[in-house]
Amino acid sequence: MPESPFAGPVRQFGYVVDDFDRALDGWLAAGVGPWFVLRGLPQAGLYRGEPCEVTLSIGMTNIGDMQIEVIQQEDDAPSVYSEFLASGRHGFHQLAWWVDDFDAALKAAADRGWPVVWSGGQDVGVRFAYVEPQAGPAAIYEITERSDAIVGLDAMLRAATADWDGTDPVRRLN
Repeated sequence: MPESPFAGPVRQFGYVVDDFDRALDGWLAAGVGPWFVLRGLPQAGLYRGEPCEVTLSIGMTNIGDMQIEVIQQEDDAPSVYSEFLASGRHGFHQLAWWVDDFDAALKAAADRGWPVVWSGGQDVGVRFAYVEPQAGPAAIYEITERSDAIVGLDAMLRAATADWDGTDPVRRLN
């Protein structure tokens, strides 16, 4: 079996959409939920080396052990998300790994020639970087530093989705 580019398994599939509520409705119609939602979430970072601030709606749920994330950018700032949509694509965008050694994962990406196209999180205690592989199953590979917050959110999502009975399908986190 080929070696994974980063330590550990893929932990999340990320989708970038232009209609957040319609996307969640589609997942719910397939029986996937409940969704935990953050709306109007400001996120600052570096986009292709330049400071960038965007406002996002993010929804998260699990299918078994796999976390699913749906992202809609609410403004028109240049970003990795608006770039993806402007290219005519929407939907599946990224694979994410949660790593214990963030710096080693960044080095592994650099050694493969994968540029960092979006990064940040230092201000909220969870560093992340999106790298752009030359070819792969996703446009972006996300590296997120494993933290107590990430592990706690994951446990909450797994518990909520394990025995979900269809009630309260969209739950606000903010």
